[in-house]
Amino acid sequence: MITAIEPRRAAPAPPPRPKKTTRARTRRREAIALVLPSLIPILVLSVAPLVIGIVLAFTDTRLVRHPDFGFAGIDNFVRLGGNSLFWDSLRIGLIWTVGVTVLQLAAAMGLALLLNSGLKLQGLTRVLALIPWAMPPVVVAIMWQMIYSANGGPLNAFLGSIGLPDGINWLGDFNTALPAVIVVGVWVGMPQTTVTLLAGLQQIPAELHEAAAVDGAGAWRRFTAVTWPSMRPIVSSITSLNFIWNFNSFSLVYVLTAGGPGGKTMVPVLFVYLEAFKNREIGYAAAMGLVLVIVVVALLAIYLRSQFRGDRPERGR
Repeated sequence: MITAIEPRRAAPAPPPRPKKTTRARTRRREAIALVLPSLIPILVLSVAPLVIGIVLAFTDTRLVRHPDFGFAGIDNFVRLGGNSLFWDSLRIGLIWTVGVTVLQLAAAMGLALLLNSGLKLQGLTRVLALIPWAMPPVVVAIMWQMIYSANGGPLNAFLGSIGLPDGINWLGDFNTALPAVIVVGVWVGMPQTTVTLLAGLQQIPAELHEAAAVDGAGAWRRFTAVTWPSMRPIVSSITSLNFIWNFNSFSLVYVLTAGGPGGKTMVPVLFVYLEAFKNREIGYAAAMGLVLVIVVVALLAIYLRSQFRGDRPERGR
C-alpha cells in the first residue's frame, strides 16, 4: 500500500529583531552627553601628556630656545641602563613609598578604630585628625623643617629636656634624613586613609562583633576574624592609591631636603624633574618617566593579583 508523503512544512520565520526606538537613542545620546564632560579633562590632562611623554622618550629633545626633535630610538633607554644614580634613586623611592604606605595604613587603622569606639568629643577629634590633610604640602614641609631644626628646634629641645642628645641634624644627616622625611609623609597622608578606613568600619554590622564576643573572642581575635576580613577590599583599594600617590610625591621631599644630603632622599620623581629642568634633557627625562610608569604598574599588578587571589574561595568547598 502506497502512502502519500506529506509535504515538509517550512520552519517558522524568526521574529524580526526590534529596532532601536527613538527613546532609546535619545537616552544613549543623553548618557554620552553626561559622560563627555568628565572624559575631556581625563583625555587632556592625563592621556595626552602620557602619549606625549612616550613619544618624547624616543627622541633626543632638549629644553633649549630652538628645540630640535630628533628620533633617538632606544638610545635613551640604553643610556639609562648604565645610570647608577637613577637606579639608586629608584631604590630610595621604593623604600620611601613602601615605608610611608605601610606606616600610613598601620597608623590610620589604629586611629580609625579609636574614632569608631565611641570616644567623647568624637566630632572634634575627627576635625583635628583632618588638619594635616587640609594643609598645603609646601606649608607642611616648612613647618617640619622648623620642627627638625638642629638649632633650637622643638624636637631637639624636647630630647634635651629628657636628657637625650639634642644636637641632631635630622634633615642633614645621612642616617636620619630619609626616616625623618618618611615620618612627615606618614603624618600628611594618614588623615585621608583614616577617613576611608573609618567609613569601612562603620559598615560592619555590630551583630558580628557581638556574636564573636559571646563566643569568648577577645579584642585582637575580633579584629582578625571579623574586622580585617570585612575591611580587606577597602584596604586593598586605599593601599593601591596611597602607593601611587606616595611614589609620585614631589613637593614634600623637594621642599624638605631637595634630595639631599648627598642624594639620600633623592626620590625618582625629583631625579626626573632635575634631569628635565636643570639639565634640560627632556627626552632622557621622558624615558625615565616611562620606566617609572612601568615599574609602578608592574608592582601594583603583582600586589592586586595577590590580594584578589587571596579573596577567591578555595575550590572544592
